[in-house]
This record gives sequence, C-alpha cells and structure tokens, in this order.
Amino acid sequence: MSSDRPAPAFPASLRKRVHASGGTGRRSALLATLTLLLAACGQQTPPATDAVTGDAAGSAALSAEKLRAPDFGPNVRIFDPSMSTADIQAAVDAITAQQVGNQFGRERYALLFRPGTYGTPDKPLIIQVGYYTEVAGLGRNPTDVVINGHVDAYNQCDAGGCIALNNFWRSVSNLTVNVLGLDGCRSSATFWAVSQASPMRRVNITGGKLSLMDYCTAGPQYASGGFIADSSLGSVINGSQQQFLVRDSALTDWSNGVWNQVFAGVNGAPAQNFGAGGVYTTLAQTPASREKPYLYVDAQGSTRVFVPDARRGSRGTTWQGGQTPGTSLPISDFYVARPSDSAQTLNAQLAQGRNLLLTPGVYSLDRTLNVRRPGTVVLGLGVATLVPQNGVVALAVSDVPGVDIAGVMFDAGPVNSPVLLRVGTRRGRDDRGDDRDREGRGDDARTPTALQDVFFRIGGAQAGRATLSLEVNTDGTLLDDVWAWRADHGEGVGWTVNTADTGLIVNGDDVTATGLFVEHYQKDEVVWNGERGRTVMFQNEMPYDAPSQAAWQHGAVLGYAGYRVADRVRTHEGWGMGSYIFTNVDPTIHATHGFEVPVKPGVRLHDLLTVQLGAGTIDHVVNTTGAPVTGAAVGAPSIVVDYP
Repeated sequence: MSSDRPAPAFPASLRKRVHASGGTGRRSALLATLTLLLAACGQQTPPATDAVTGDAAGSAALSAEKLRAPDFGPNVRIFDPSMSTADIQAAVDAITAQQVGNQFGRERYALLFRPGTYGTPDKPLIIQVGYYTEVAGLGRNPTDVVINGHVDAYNQCDAGGCIALNNFWRSVSNLTVNVLGLDGCRSSATFWAVSQASPMRRVNITGGKLSLMDYCTAGPQYASGGFIADSSLGSVINGSQQQFLVRDSALTDWSNGVWNQVFAGVNGAPAQNFGAGGVYTTLAQTPASREKPYLYVDAQGSTRVFVPDARRGSRGTTWQGGQTPGTSLPISDFYVARPSDSAQTLNAQLAQGRNLLLTPGVYSLDRTLNVRRPGTVVLGLGVATLVPQNGVVALAVSDVPGVDIAGVMFDAGPVNSPVLLRVGTRRGRDDRGDDRDREGRGDDARTPTALQDVFFRIGGAQAGRATLSLEVNTDGTLLDDVWAWRADHGEGVGWTVNTADTGLIVNGDDVTATGLFVEHYQKDEVVWNGERGRTVMFQNEMPYDAPSQAAWQHGAVLGYAGYRVADRVRTHEGWGMGSYIFTNVDPTIHATHGFEVPVKPGVRLHDLLTVQLGAGTIDHVVNTTGAPVTGAAVGAPSIVVDYP
C-alpha cells in the first residue's frame, strides 16, 4: 500500500492528555522522550469558525412540525437541503467554536441532516467536529445524504505542539462525504484525526482521500487509536494511528501504520502481516457483529429508528448490496428523554414498554435505570451522558435477550458505584471459581444483546469513583467500540481520588468484543471469566499514577494485567492486542506481564504487543513469554505473533 504522505517509523503514543490541571510540564517531559517526528506537509491554519447570533442559529433549524418529528430539544439541530449553505455553515460554525476545545464541558449536540445534497463545488459545506458532537445523516442509507465538502476533526494545537491524542467523544455516521473545498494542504483529504470514543459508522467517502492523521499542522501529529465500521472509505492515509480497527467495510488502499492496524471483514484490506516490521492484523470475517441503531426519515417524512440485524461471519458493509437487514421502529415506540428528566420518569417509561431516545445532555440519576423488556433500545444522541448519584448503579439490564444500548457515556459520580453498567445477572461463583448457574442468562443468538459506542469515564470532568465500569453476564453479548477510561488528566484525578479497580468483567459465555479500549484502571483492567470469548482489537494503557511498586502488585505478581483470562476458562481467542506502560510517578515500577491467560490448547492469542512510553517496565508480553519493554527503546514494541 502506498501514499503520497510519508509513513512514520514509530511515533510513540505518549498519551499526554494534559490541560488546565497542572499537566503542561508532564506533557513537555513526555514529548522530550520522542526520537522521531512525523513528516508534515506544512502548517495550515484550520478554517475559521464564525460565531452566529441566536437568531441566525434559530433560522438554521427547521421546525419540528415541518419535519414531522418530535421535539428533540435545543441541542439537536436538524438541517434540510432547501436551506442555504450559508445558514447551515453559520449554525455549524457556532457549535464548532464552542465545542472544539470543550473537552470536559457539559454541552452536547447532534447535527442531523435530512436526505438530500448539501454544499456545492462553489460553496462546499465544511464541518469541523468538536467534543460531544454527533454528525449524522437521516437517510435510510449513507448515500441518501451527501455533504459536498468536508467533515473533519483536526489536531489541537498549543505550546506543546499539535496532536490528536485528546480528540475523544464525537462521531460521524450515515452519510456520504464528497471531498471538496478548502485550500492548500487541507484540500488533500477529509481529516478524521481522532483517538478513542470517536467512531465513524456507515460513512461513504468519495471524491478524495480520508486521512486518520492531521498532517497539515506543525506536529507532532500523533493519534491514539480509533474505530470505523460499515463504511466505504476509498483511499485511506493511516499515518500516526498506533492501533486502529476497521470492521465490515470496504477500501481501495491503506497506507502506513504504527504498532497494529486491525481489519475484520474488510474488502480491500491489507494482507495479514504482523511481526518482523509488519503491523497488519487481518481477519477475513468478523466473528459476530450488530450495527448500531440509527435515526432516519422515511418516504412519508416520519422519523423512525432502524435496528440492524446481527450478523455472523460478516464481511463488507450492510448497505452496498441493498438495504441493511433489520427492523424499523416508529419514533412513537420511544420516549424522547431530556436531561431534566428524573430517573423515576425514565424508569416509568421503560416499565410501560417504551424504548429510550436520550437527547444530548448530562443526566443525573438518583436511582438505577432498569431495562427489563426483551429488545429494548436505549439510544443516545450527541454523547448523552449518565451520571449516577449516591453510589447507585447507573443502568442494569435484566436477563432478557436483544437489548441494544448505543451512543451513551457513563460518567462516574462522586460516591463510589459498585458498577456503572451491568448487563444480565451474575450468579453463583467468583472469577476463579467453577460453579455457575447456566439457566436464564438472557442469551439469544438471533437477537443478541449489543453495546455500540458505549463509553465509561472515571474522573476528568469531576471527581468520580466506581469499582467496576462494565459487567457483562448475558451470554452472546456483542461489545462494539467500548472505551472504559480512568482519567489520567482533568479534574478529580489521582491515585486515591478517581479510584477504579477494573474496566470490564465478562462472566457470560460466547461474548464477542470488537474494538475494546480499557485504560488506567488500578487492578486487572479486563477480567474474562466466560467461555468462548473473542476480542478483535484491544488497546490498553496501564495506570500512570501508581505511587510505588508496593501499591501496585498482588502476591508475587508485579502490577496487574491489562487483559486477564481466568484460570478456569478452556476456550478464548484474541487478535491484535496491545498494552502500554508509562508510570510517571515512579518510573522504577514493573508489571510482570501485559496479558495473563491459562495455558490451555483452546486459549489462543494472536498479534500481541507491549510498549514502553517513557517510564516503567513490562517484563513479559503474555505470561512469561515475550521480551521486556524498557526505557532503552521507548516506543519500540515487544511482539508475540501467536500464543501459545
């Protein structure tokens, strides 16, 4: 695969997500560890964004009556192709100006486009996507909404340089981007320079290239890992992305790579080539998948929600060969929730058999939301965020099949919650035991429970605590783009402040994770107890802030694993998995291994790596196999191609 942009030898990730809370020095220290910089095409200032008045913004949104849609509230902007490009651009620019640097703010937005074409060669529509902003088409298929212009996420620049390592919590979906407009370097591609929790779904790129790094800023242009599904991408410049998953998509070529680029069920993907300089992990098919539900407008102008069917052994998009298979639900089946709604109100609607559509905002929950009906859909817009109060579990799903939770962030509250999201009921054993009640686990292979674009945050926006972020007890559950993050910067951050043991515990059997990101937890970060589990692409950073080795070890094991499969498990498989260490409080700290698994014929891991990012040591990649990573070779991975 070739590109007109040079490939980096290895830009170390060095997450460096530091902003107002005393992190500038840490970021400078991390940058100093890098020995190589990416080639850039020259500094280019991103397009200016002009603020608009409330009247102008109001004129940019059509009335709910005209759209035959419910009132989604002030933070959902719906655009129509009959509107002028200038009015749409003004409304979009006003939101960009507010959100592009608003990493820990409470503002949330969804920008929705009715079927039709937006922008022209003379007046392209340029959308720069900031924090907590969802850009989505309202067509039945991605080709029903065409943006002539750009949908971009650029690096963020300050005195320490220009990076995309902090570009989280945004999305683009269900539309075509016909790349037009902008000057100089910016005209060369549409840029989606993002890290975790910034999915691209059901996107059709035409007329130009897609770049997953922003090579137009001065650099270093690092990006930390991302997720694309059900998309037709054309030519892709990967550049500085350290790990990335593309699932069930199509592309014409893919250039560059850093540590591991993973492709599952992708037409046109690079051939398998990992180790000895190769960075590609390629699966011919995705073992199991279920695309995210989405809003659309039907031929009569009514708003509906489409829920795609599950697929097994999938390859390619769901929509290029015809309509996406699935079920269309009227919006009347949903309670359209506002952030002002109480947990009691939301539970009452769930008890009446309604689905939930969470409009953009932050929802404070003084009690657990309980999903008890099979097939319930909980769909968030604009990164809708649930914050539990008084130590409650934010959301619990009963042992029922076919539940879908998508587009939602769980943000830990100030009082410790035992878990933020529990899927199914755990029964009968601890994580190293053998006895388990196998009845009534809520599994249904035809309509599996699924989580898509579900994110967890412990600290960052405020002091938060949760022992566990996600517990999965239901058999056959599909986890598709999940990021569990114990914050390493922001507000309420510290070893004894934003406490969190584990990001994910899987107790159910036959659970599949595609795009699993779990970072900075204080004990084993993923614990997998169920049988026949599968993970396609895993990204992990160990905690930065352990104060000493004594504070971060158990028994004779130094530190904790990024990913542990329980001793009792007989069958498990993973592909394209990485764990990194950067212990910036005590650089002498060791972790015995990045991955811990039982040595059994049915437990197999492929294309593993560990990396040292400037401090700390991982002694082995998996169990006692794999060379250590140390400060002698910052950013150089230790690799195990197959284990055992």
